[in-house]
Parts: sequence; structure tokens; C-alpha cells
Amino acid sequence: MTRRFLNELCDGETVDEVFLLADKQLRANRNANLYLLATLRDRTGVINGLMWNVVEETVADVNAGDFVRVTGKVQLFQGALQMILTHIAPVSATGLDPAEFHPAADGNVEQRIERMQEILLSIEEPNLRALMECFFNDESLMQSLRLAPAGVKTHHAYHGGLLEHIVNILETADRIADLYPNIDRDLLLAGIFLHDLGKVREMDYAVTFTYTDEGQLLGHLIIMIEMLTEKISETAAGLGKPFPTEIALRLKHMILSHHGTYEFGSPKLPMTPEAIALHHLDNLDAKVHEFARSIADDPNAGSHWTPYSPRLSRKLFKGERPA
Repeated sequence: MTRRFLNELCDGETVDEVFLLADKQLRANRNANLYLLATLRDRTGVINGLMWNVVEETVADVNAGDFVRVTGKVQLFQGALQMILTHIAPVSATGLDPAEFHPAADGNVEQRIERMQEILLSIEEPNLRALMECFFNDESLMQSLRLAPAGVKTHHAYHGGLLEHIVNILETADRIADLYPNIDRDLLLAGIFLHDLGKVREMDYAVTFTYTDEGQLLGHLIIMIEMLTEKISETAAGLGKPFPTEIALRLKHMILSHHGTYEFGSPKLPMTPEAIALHHLDNLDAKVHEFARSIADDPNAGSHWTPYSPRLSRKLFKGERPA
């Protein structure tokens, strides 16, 4: 039977289908009765599924990251489609095509790899250029980069999303570098490549997107510092001389400060021109992508607005969308 994707669902439609459970929350209503809020995903978008009057034991066997079969009915509520569930249960991933449950990166992955390398090999500083080549020569790392998402649920949350995110920022930085002569272009480009690269180990993305034990305990910033320290040692050995201390410090600072503020998990505030540039370029690409995806993934084509997003603290205006 041909599966029914989320962007094909209509108000009043009965559903019996398999989705990826992107998030699971047990909440209490005003009468203190528990209900399940399940965020269901396929490659075309997400929808909230609600199951009323549950007890913890009845949904204990379903967890975020599982494939689940649900039955229920689609309804329009406050301008957005949602699904009222009557049944939810985990199903085996055997026989399922992961590509049906995650959006895919636009464009050709190999072309992105080539473009990334082209930009980074334009770095003129010899130590930085040798460092970039050291990363490129790590075939296992480059293969992971081809597959890794940039996030589990938010920006660029699909296979190849991390590579797309890195190349987008590299392209932007390369185009505006002449406007900011006080920024070291070589350092900025290297920092862009490195800033999120630790996510290849922070997340497990073979089938569903979850965090690894290493990712939960350390996070991609610390993981990347470890990776960079290792590659600097390899680069120094290859060059037959020590890697410049200040360049290493500046790169590590860019990694540790790129979230921008303490409240967003940044151990350090940006303290160099390259670090503050990286923070804003990273945030620009992530936020524009999240807005665009939220609009594209909204299954309610009849509304000019997306549902309210608690993460973004707003609705987004879609306007007239092409049929």
C-alpha cells in the first residue's frame, strides 16, 4: 500500500500509518488528567498527535526516535492541522525506508564537498591550509560529514544538513570578506569549517536522529576541541615543525564562542573579530533555514500563517503559496 505523507492529509481524514516519533511529552490538562503530545514526522513535515486520558504505563514503550504506527483522525484546530490519536505503538525499522521519514538536503552532496574544499584550499596561510588538508585526508570523517545533520529537530535536521550548513556559511563569508578588511579571511573560513564539525560524533544519524552518549556527556564544542587538538598534532608532524600557538588558540576560541552568549551554551563570549563574525553568520544561516523549513513543513496549506511555534515564540507568515 502506498504510504500517506503528512503534506497529503486533510481535515477529517482517518489515518493508519507509520511515522517517526520526533518528540514525546506527557502533559496534564486543567483537570490534572494526563495526555500524550506526540510530534510525528515524515519527509514532508511534522504534525502534533494528541492522545487523551493516558497513563504513563500505556505509552512507556514509545520513545522519541522510534518508528511508530498510529491510528487517529486529522482535525483543524486554531488554523493548524493536528491528529487525535486512538492508538500508538512502536514498530521495527526492518523493511522501512529511512528516506521516507527525514527530509533530504537539496543539491548534490559531492558537489558540496568539492565546493567546500575549493573554498578552504584558497586559504593562503600555510599552516591553516595544511590543517584543512589534514581534515580532508580523514576519509572516515569526510564520509560522516556527507551524512550528518546539523541538528536533531531544528535547523538542517536531515542527512547532509551539516555539510549544507557549513557550505552556506563559507559561501557567505567568501562573498563578503572584502567588505570587512579587519577580519582575517583565512581564520574565518577555517573556523566556519570547524565550528559544528563535532556534530559528526555528537549525534547518531544512521536511521533516526538522536544524541550519542559522547554527545550527551560532552557536546559538540568539547568534541570539536578534542578533534582539532588531534589534527593540529598530525599537521605539525606532517610539516615537521610546531603549529603556531596563536592560530590554534584563535581557532579553539571561535569554536567555544560561536553560540554567542552564555545563555545559549557558549562557554566563552566572542572576543575576536573572526569569532563575532562566525557567530552571526552561523546564526543567520540557522535562523533563516528554520523559518523557511517551518513554512515549508506546515501541512495546513489553506492558512496564511503557521501555527504558533514555542521555540520561535511566534507564528510565521506564509502568505499566498503556489499551488
